[in-house]
This record gives sequence, structure tokens and C-alpha cells, in this order.
Amino acid sequence: MNNSTNQHNMVDITHKSSTLRTATAQAIVKVSKQETIDAINNKTVPKGDVFEMSRAAGLLGIKQTPYLLPDCHPLPIEFTGVAYQINGLEITILMTVKTIYKTGVEVEAMHGASVIALNMYDMLKPIDKQVEIGSIKLLEKRGGKSTFHKKSGAGLKASVIVCSDTISAGQKEDKAGKAIIKKLKECEVSIGEYTIIPDEKDIISEKAITNSQKDFDLIIFTGGTGLSPRDVTPETLTPLFERQIPGIEEAIRSYGQTRTPYAMLSRSVAGIINNTLVLALPGSTKGAEESMEAIFPAVLHIYGVLKGERH
Repeated sequence: MNNSTNQHNMVDITHKSSTLRTATAQAIVKVSKQETIDAINNKTVPKGDVFEMSRAAGLLGIKQTPYLLPDCHPLPIEFTGVAYQINGLEITILMTVKTIYKTGVEVEAMHGASVIALNMYDMLKPIDKQVEIGSIKLLEKRGGKSTFHKKSGAGLKASVIVCSDTISAGQKEDKAGKAIIKKLKECEVSIGEYTIIPDEKDIISEKAITNSQKDFDLIIFTGGTGLSPRDVTPETLTPLFERQIPGIEEAIRSYGQTRTPYAMLSRSVAGIINNTLVLALPGSTKGAEESMEAIFPAVLHIYGVLKGERH
């Protein structure tokens, strides 16, 4: 007897960040005679104003999307726009939807366009028996992975440095550094160095200076960002920064704080040394993973900016 269960889960989007997301979809309604188009324009269709009633139906359709399609997450609908284009006997419906959320609104826009088309069909069928609906498709989407996560780290080389007394003494296995490397590889960044050092200011400082003078584009320290007496990574790195980048630090803590109330206690820092981006991330595996999720691959945009300064 097979006791296994077949589970169907909604996609987990808890690791994603909310960004402005827009989608525009179309549907085409084709009528069979000019008289139908005239009736729509003149608002003489017996069931009422076709464009306005269908617009309202489309807005309801958008808001009902997650209740009809099981994999669609409920999300805030923050803008809807409907436009109609008449070309001969064809009416093109254009539906635009916007949200600031973790997942996109492509299906909502397509659903809204579809409902508008169906409502038009329903209103027109008493005067035109040959109305057709066709070409329901997504025209454009922006936001999320396709817009902000296109950045590739191809050609970039990173140094990953684990700061931990216990790990360097062989008393504990490193997991945070390996989690950082995994994310870097997903972003196509090559790993030029992976090393484990104790929580010693001199060693941390020496690593940051010498590695920034080598051909590393990115140096990531993990560990030593907490509040215990041995946590000295931020104090060591901050005086070495030519420029600190508070926005990266804010993004890391903001992302973490929405997932655990203790993220505010982390002292992650980010800055530039010799045109090399240097990050100090938490030493916990979860903290390191979430910090990487918070800023990668979007942070790779920095290299396009820095290139203008490189000689």
C-alpha cells in the first residue's frame, strides 16, 4: 500500500522583495458587422454602455484572480488601466495592472482582459450572433526578476572570508561561507578565494587591504557583525572604507527585519576599498543567506557605476 501523499503547494515567495511590478495584457473581440461597432460607440446596445460596463467587469475580474486560479497569490492591486482600440470590426482591449509586491501581475492583467472580452460578448450577443474572442496574451511586464535581476556577475571574481574563532580552530563547520558561495555562483561570480580566519582585527584588516589590491572585484566577510566582545569585523573594516554605502547596509537589515525581529542587532557594513566592493555579513547561516538574497544580484549594478572610475 502506498502511503505517500501528493501535495500541491503555492510557490514560496517569502524570500522575495517587494518591487513595483506592472503588466499589460490584451484580448481582441471581433464582431461581424459595422452596425455592432456603431451601437457600441453610440451607446445603443440594449444591455447598456458596453465599454464602461466591461471595464467595471474587468476590474472585478482582476480582484477575483487568486480566488479562481489556485496558484495565484492574493496581492494588493494598486492601479488598473483599461484602454480600447477599434480597428475595423476588431476591438483590442488593453489592460494594465500595477502593484508593489513580491510577485508579478501578469495573470491578473490577462484575467482582467479576458473578463472584459467575455462581458462584451455577453452584452453584444443579442445584436450580433457571431462575436469572437481571440488573442489573449501578455504584451509587457516590468519589475521583479526580469527587470532588476538581470545583472550577471560573469567576469567578476570574489573572495569569501569566514571570520570565526571556533570555525578557524576546527571546532565547528562553516555553513555561512558556503551559502554565500552558492549564491555567488548562481550570479555567475567566480570564487577566487575561500578562507577561514579568527576574529582578529589585524588579520581581518590585512585580508581586506591585500585582497582589494589584488584582482578581486568583491570581498565578502561573514561573521563578527554581532555584539559579542569578539565581534570586531565592522570596527575593523569601516576605517578602511574610502566610501561607505549605507543603502546596502539598510537593504540587508530591512530585508532581515521583516523575517526575524533580531536582524536589527546585526551590524553589517558595506563600502569601497581600492574600487573593490567589501561587504561584512552576519556569521549565522540564515543571516548570511538572507543578506545575500536581499542584495544580490541587484548589487552587481555597482560595477557598471565603478567602471567609469577605473583606469
